[in-house]
Parts: sequence; C-alpha cells; structure tokens
Amino acid sequence: MPITLTTPSGSGFSIDWTSWSPVDTAVLTFIRRNGQLLLILKKRGLGHGKVNAPGGRLEPGETPEQAAVRETREEVGLIPLGLRAAGRLDFAFTDGYSLRCHVFTASACEGTLMETDEADPFWCAETELPYARMWADDRIWIPLMLDACPFEAQFIFDNDLMLWHLLRTGQKPAGH
Repeated sequence: MPITLTTPSGSGFSIDWTSWSPVDTAVLTFIRRNGQLLLILKKRGLGHGKVNAPGGRLEPGETPEQAAVRETREEVGLIPLGLRAAGRLDFAFTDGYSLRCHVFTASACEGTLMETDEADPFWCAETELPYARMWADDRIWIPLMLDACPFEAQFIFDNDLMLWHLLRTGQKPAGH
C-alpha cells in the first residue's frame, strides 16, 4: 500500500515500500568501548555537519561487512573488531534519492584514531549522545542498537526533516 504525504513545501510525495529499491547501499559502524561510542562529525557528503558514526556506501562487489571495516579505517584510522549486524534502515528522500543502510556494532578496535577530510572522530558516553546534532531518526533506533535488540526501519525525509517512519524490532539474542 503506497504512503502519500504532503511535504512542508506543499508538494505531494508517494512511495510504495513493497516495490521500493534503494539507489545506494551503505553502512554505519558504531564501535563500543567502556560505555562509550565512537562518533564522528561528518565533514562532507550526505549528513555534512551532523554527528554520526563512521560509514559510507558499498563499493561494487563488496559485502556490507567488508564496507564497514573499509569505511571505518578510511574515515577514522581504526579497524573494527567483533563486528555484529545490529539492524537495517531504509531511507526515501522526497528529492528522489534512496538509501539502504546496514548498521553494525563492534566490540573493539585496533589502529590509531585520526581525523580525516571526511570525519572528525570523538568518543561519547552512550548515556549522553548528542541527538540534537544527529539525524532525527537516530533517537528512534540507536537505543535498540545499544540494547542489542535487532531492528528494521523505514523513513521518509524531506532534506533533513523526518516526515514518517515505521520501526520493527526482533528478539534480543540470548544472554543480553
């Protein structure tokens, strides 16, 4: 069943998630250490100026796991260890762009943390995440990720304004 919305500018937007296909596929990798998350201030590209996690688009022939390791290394100089799939996010933008994002957590890392032309990294307490400086959807699914609860979500954005979302959660793995 299609979803039809009126954007803040007054134009209409309609999407049928049953036939939706993303333009790009990307990853986000949240490294967790001693109650802290590695975050970045995004310097360019989609989300420029926002706080996020290291990540980016998959290259041809690359798996999401391979992209998670490559993008984290390229953006902040660290190699994530103990990589675990946390969830999946699907984004439709009213300008026609669409993105599927695989979210990962890592329980450790190796390497030397560094700033790059893409990202200014910093560690942040998991209890004090700067949601006001992040994408609006983050406050919906990051708590689930931190609680090891699998999730899938769909979002509609007009630029960086979230217009609609649907969240589905799974069972937490045993031992969590």
